[in-house]
Amino acid sequence: MDNESRIRGLIRPDIWDIDPYAAVEPVERLAARVGVPVEQVIKLDANENPYGCSPEVQRALASFSRYHIYPDPLCSEMQEILQRYTGAAADRILIGSGSDEIIDILMRLFLRPGDKVIVCPPTFGYYQSSAAFCAAELVRVPRQGDYGIDVDGVVQAVDGATKLIFIASPNNPTGNTIGEHELRVMLETGVAVVVDEAYAEFSGKTVLPLTDEHDNLIVLRTFSKWAGLAGLRFGYGILPMVLVQQAIKMKPPYNVNLAAQIAVKASLEDIENLIDRVNTIRGERERLYNGLKELDYLLPHPSEANFILCRVVRGGLGRVRQALEGRGIFVRYYSDPLLDGCLRISVGTPDQNAVVLERLREIGSALTDE
Repeated sequence: MDNESRIRGLIRPDIWDIDPYAAVEPVERLAARVGVPVEQVIKLDANENPYGCSPEVQRALASFSRYHIYPDPLCSEMQEILQRYTGAAADRILIGSGSDEIIDILMRLFLRPGDKVIVCPPTFGYYQSSAAFCAAELVRVPRQGDYGIDVDGVVQAVDGATKLIFIASPNNPTGNTIGEHELRVMLETGVAVVVDEAYAEFSGKTVLPLTDEHDNLIVLRTFSKWAGLAGLRFGYGILPMVLVQQAIKMKPPYNVNLAAQIAVKASLEDIENLIDRVNTIRGERERLYNGLKELDYLLPHPSEANFILCRVVRGGLGRVRQALEGRGIFVRYYSDPLLDGCLRISVGTPDQNAVVLERLREIGSALTDE
């Protein structure tokens, strides 16, 4: 047996069958792939904030002088700052390197091999990947025709092995939110329900107040989208205090870097400016949606997030993708059968959205002429 085969034999056998989460490519690689200068690329494939972070963040990061010192492992100052922002008690706030890390921590906290996690596809693909790392069984309860949650199906899927239910609200990639009644029905199962509110600032809706009533409700948030800090990785969860105490045992000791903590503090000190940007994105979302509705080969779905899911109903997804990428425009595409023929467009700046709509009109005209 050679060394490679010996090492391969030490790895958990089930890992070989896990598909990695399909993350988007960096802009430099996208530009090189299609032969377009980086500065001409319109990157609308990852729901990033097109305006970037607050100028206050850049100033705060540039002026800080203690990057050689380890950060507070408990992020105590961040808990207090987020208490003021969310209204949740500081000792109920768990902070991670992006909300993805909080997802991983929760999975490891709750799951043993063979336990079950319920998801409602189409939804954020990382739930599946993270559950697989814990050797858990993923139970899929597909969303209904309007992408609403099949609440009865979720309740019926719960059994003695079910530990977690993951619900994204607004859901990625469909953009719709969960209703309070639907959530309450799922909470009555007694299973831990995780509501991922990565895009909550764009919807203006949250289920956070219900955490005071239900000790099996967990809410996740992030600064990646609304505050433009995707590259710095800062997320948090609102959990019952007893879960925070146990989850802390499972996180790396210095998991949230100083730069991210400084950036969050500066962001919340400039919150009026950031909320203005959020409102601009919401307005652009409606303008983009109305423009997409005018194209007879696309069927856009209403969204409460900073992206719009569209189904290509004529011409074929592959041809549309090729035409967009040839023009330096990158959006998200899916291989999930539940999203057959779909693409997702992140809301950009007014100029970016105008270019995207114009290019889509050109593509539609070309399809009509054939």
